[in-house]
Amino acid sequence: MRKSIFILSVLCSAVLFENCKKTEAEPEENELITTVKLNFKEGANNLTFSWKDLDGDGGAAPVINEIVLAQNKTYSMDVEFLDESKSPAVNITNEILEEADEHLVVFGSNPTSLFTYSYSDQDSNKLPIGIKGQLKTNNAGVGKLKLQLRHQPPINMQRTKNGTASPGSDDINIEYVVNVK
Repeated sequence: MRKSIFILSVLCSAVLFENCKKTEAEPEENELITTVKLNFKEGANNLTFSWKDLDGDGGAAPVINEIVLAQNKTYSMDVEFLDESKSPAVNITNEILEEADEHLVVFGSNPTSLFTYSYSDQDSNKLPIGIKGQLKTNNAGVGKLKLQLRHQPPINMQRTKNGTASPGSDDINIEYVVNVK
């Protein structure tokens, strides 16, 4: 009987301890990304536009290529993320793909009529990743392409990535000028 009571008290203590665990996520460091390349392909045309901030936040302003695309075209697009503060440069894209269940690349258009983006890749939960997709331009105009790499790690071993930009934090949040001609 005493043995049963002892085992029961140990089990109850374990349950109470488990329920009292910290519920917040451990802070994770975001990746250092110094370069983002957008690679467009339409027919035989291959175009690359980059954002570079080799000295990181602060210091010199980033160097950003203006994206120039033809109107009413559909481009295959892929994104590369690099840390060029190291030699040789580290391809962060590979790390993002290894942790695809925790990352989402989000694209925005301002004005919204300038282009549309559709995802071509998915993680193991059938949610978009955003490293590969299609960008369809509309009529001629000038605007902005906003790119966010969202880091959406699990909290308390529960997945937070849900296909939207809201959970997590930004690994990178940048804007390119887009000129559709």
